[in-house]
Amino acid sequence: MPHDKHDLARAEAIVAQGYPAVAPALPDILACVQDPNWPMAQVFLPFLVSIGAPLAPFIREVLKNDDYAWQYTLLLRVVYPSPELARALEPELRQLANGATAAHRTEELDIIAGETLEEVLGVSAVPWKA
Repeated sequence: MPHDKHDLARAEAIVAQGYPAVAPALPDILACVQDPNWPMAQVFLPFLVSIGAPLAPFIREVLKNDDYAWQYTLLLRVVYPSPELARALEPELRQLANGATAAHRTEELDIIAGETLEEVLGVSAVPWKA
C-alpha cells in the first residue's frame, strides 16, 4: 500500500496488478479514497469504478460506519459511474434515498442515492413509483 497520500508510484503499481489480484487489499484501497483530494485517490478512484459489482460487499461495509463524507465520496465517485455496481447496491441505495437519517441527509447521501437510482439505473427512488 502507499506509504502516504502522495505515494503515487505505489498506488499505480497496485492498480497495474489489476483486479482480482488486488482483491485482498480492497478495504485498504477504499481507505485510500476517504478524501478524494488526496493524490493517491485520483489513481484509485477510476480503478475502483472498473471493478464493478465485486466491489459491492466492500462498499456495504463502509456504508455501515459513520464516516458519511467517505460514504458520499464512494457513492458519487465510484458507485454512480458504475451501473453494474449501482445495480448490486440497489437495496442500499433505496434505503439511503428513502430512509436516510439526519446525519445521512446532512452529507446529502439521500440525494446522491436517489440520483443514482434514477439517473444511472433508470428506476424511481420513490418506493410507491418503483
